[in-house]
Amino acid sequence: ADGQKQRRRRAAGRVLLPALLLGLCWRAAAERLCYSIPEELSKGSLVGPLARDLGLSPAALPARKLRLSAEKQYFRVSGENGNLYVSERLDREEMCDAAASCSVVFEALVQNPLNVFHVEVAIQDVNDNAPRFLQDTFQLEINEFTSPGARFYLGKAEDADVGSNSLQGYDLEANGYFAVEVKESQDGSKFAELVLRRALDREREPSLRLVLTALDGGDPPRSGTAQLCINVTDANDNAPVFAQERYRASLREDAPPGSTVLIVSASDADAGTYARITYGFGKMPFKVLQKFVVDAESGTITLQEALDFEDTRSFSLAVEARDGGGLVAHCEVEVEVLDVNDNAPEVTLTSVSSPVAEDAPAGTVVALVKVRDRDSGENGDVTCELSDEAPLSLVKSSGGSYKVVTASALDREQASEHRVTVVARDRGRPALSSSTALVLEVSDVNDNAPVFEEAAYSAYVAENNAAGAPVLRVLARDADAGANGRVSYWLAGGSAGAADAAAYVSVEARSGALYAQRSFDYEQCREFAVVVRAQDGGEPARSSTATVRVFVLDRNDNAPRVLWPAPEAENRVPVAASALEPFEVVPRSAEAGYLVAKVVAVDADAGRNAWLSYELVQATEPALFRVGLHSGEVRTARAVSERDAAKQRLVAVVKDHGQPALSATATLHVVLAESLQEALPELSERAAGADSPAELQFYLVLALALLSALFLLSVALAVLARLRRAGPPGVLRCLGAQRLSVSGAAFPADFCEGTLPYSYNLCVAPGRAEAVWLPPPLPSLPAEELLGGEPCGKRSPSSRAGMGESPAD
Repeated sequence: ADGQKQRRRRAAGRVLLPALLLGLCWRAAAERLCYSIPEELSKGSLVGPLARDLGLSPAALPARKLRLSAEKQYFRVSGENGNLYVSERLDREEMCDAAASCSVVFEALVQNPLNVFHVEVAIQDVNDNAPRFLQDTFQLEINEFTSPGARFYLGKAEDADVGSNSLQGYDLEANGYFAVEVKESQDGSKFAELVLRRALDREREPSLRLVLTALDGGDPPRSGTAQLCINVTDANDNAPVFAQERYRASLREDAPPGSTVLIVSASDADAGTYARITYGFGKMPFKVLQKFVVDAESGTITLQEALDFEDTRSFSLAVEARDGGGLVAHCEVEVEVLDVNDNAPEVTLTSVSSPVAEDAPAGTVVALVKVRDRDSGENGDVTCELSDEAPLSLVKSSGGSYKVVTASALDREQASEHRVTVVARDRGRPALSSSTALVLEVSDVNDNAPVFEEAAYSAYVAENNAAGAPVLRVLARDADAGANGRVSYWLAGGSAGAADAAAYVSVEARSGALYAQRSFDYEQCREFAVVVRAQDGGEPARSSTATVRVFVLDRNDNAPRVLWPAPEAENRVPVAASALEPFEVVPRSAEAGYLVAKVVAVDADAGRNAWLSYELVQATEPALFRVGLHSGEVRTARAVSERDAAKQRLVAVVKDHGQPALSATATLHVVLAESLQEALPELSERAAGADSPAELQFYLVLALALLSALFLLSVALAVLARLRRAGPPGVLRCLGAQRLSVSGAAFPADFCEGTLPYSYNLCVAPGRAEAVWLPPPLPSLPAEELLGGEPCGKRSPSSRAGMGESPAD
């Protein structure tokens, strides 16, 4: 009947165990992938279709780079089909010792994008271990007076398997005295007790040899045996008795060797030798016997070797008390090892995605961190943090893992890499910590446009420069790196467009140096502007512009130009030279300071190069005349005397202030006479002395001019006679003039009104057969020739310096 019950329990266990495992895997499915395999599978055995369960197609496997991360590689994943295979022999007993359940947990990592999946493979136990006694023979001495019902501790067999495959019970060879009973200790292990059923008789059977069998619940079952050698001794009818059947003690794992665990105590009702008790350990594993020692006389249990909570959390000691008659009592001592925070957390970087683009969005996973602490409780409760300033943060994942993600936008221009320290700290007292360095490189994207050092540049180039002369160099900097920060330059426009700018300057694409394309002329172009564009080599490219204003500096390359009196070469016609020279009439009654004439000159240059000064360098009477240094006005230096020659010739030099200075000369003829009529004989005398055909031609032309003038005067008088209400004709008023000035008629109205300080009127004296040959009027000059150059494409008002006047005038 007992055998049938055991078989039913084994069958129920075999049905419930897969159901239990299936339920556990089903509950964990939402958090991790779960597979279940038996132990001792051969290498290369299939565990499960990992890639398919992760939702990865075979075509996507090369790009996703499926791989495993685990402390010990029990498994491997196929790169071709994504299946999970066994990579080495799995021994559940070696991996999980006596734990009820055994599983291997690891991470499956995929890239593009980076992600982690938790995989659990449950290792099912198979009945590959038979129960085994710690000794092959048990020696027992039992007094013949021992009463039936007495129990003798036989210890327990070990079976590395678990569940139904573990130790289930004991069986004793059939005999008439003893039976075996199975007892279960508090930790669930089963030990055997030998029970005396019938009184012994030493004289009939002094010793017994029985076979003790330990059975497991596997299918087929396995067993192990040991010999019981029982010696029947003479009367010692009181066995020792322990004060407690089970002792409990606790000991910190950092307790030093020699520390007292506890003291056991037993008593014996006998007297004499039979009452003398000695203590010792029963049959126990060797590693337990190494850790503890018991004093035979006092029963004091002492620690012999250092403890390690992470290796063994509790010990079960079997202590014997033996009297002098050979009777033995047993008790169990449970020693609990208390954890001490003696293990710092372990931090492992399982994967790092570096470099990461600086435009990666916040929340991008850049690294995976695995944290583990071998301690338990608060000593093994670990928190993880980043210790340095960086735009990164930690996000806790399952299974003691963390994700390092970007907390904000990255900027390579501010930091090309981020160095942070991942610190793991437990909650023990004192707390222990460990750290690992994480270096994250930031790759560049083209998010910065080139920036010029100046928004607007100014360059100064002297005119008459050589083509190809350097103008200036612009510089733009780009904070990006590589091709994104490589800047090139070109012209983007100018004062009148890109084509106009290219006609003036060119720019070197790499250096940004601007060169003149031609020689500049200040009188034609004083300034111009070009727009330079700087563009990087990114994709798409970014650019910016800067304006370069080029100012042409004047050089003294234009000599002064005399407008009045006109140069002789421009006024002469093929007649007598002396008759064609313009002249000024100065009365002999003129006092000092009398205005004779004004030398008018212009200079196309600007600034000091156009400041003109006048100097009288030659005169018939040097002391009679003077010329204004800056005004050019010719005045009498003293009063005219009768001794002064009637005809005076003056030569003035006009100089600018350039370096070197340029100059021009002006010749002025002056006649000293009280009136025009008085001056004409002087001219006639000068003409009469000429015998050449040119002089004769001059007289003919002069006579013709006078006759024409008299005819026109007669017609005018006839018309005026009819106009009685009209006043005296203007011609008559003009004829009454006392002096003749012929210089003013050469200038256009603009000079009379704005530029020149006065004008001249031409008058002819009546009653003389001779006439004065007046010089032809000067041509009207354009404002550009009078006033110098202008800015390109613009007009500027004329300057006083262009009219021969310095700022002082």
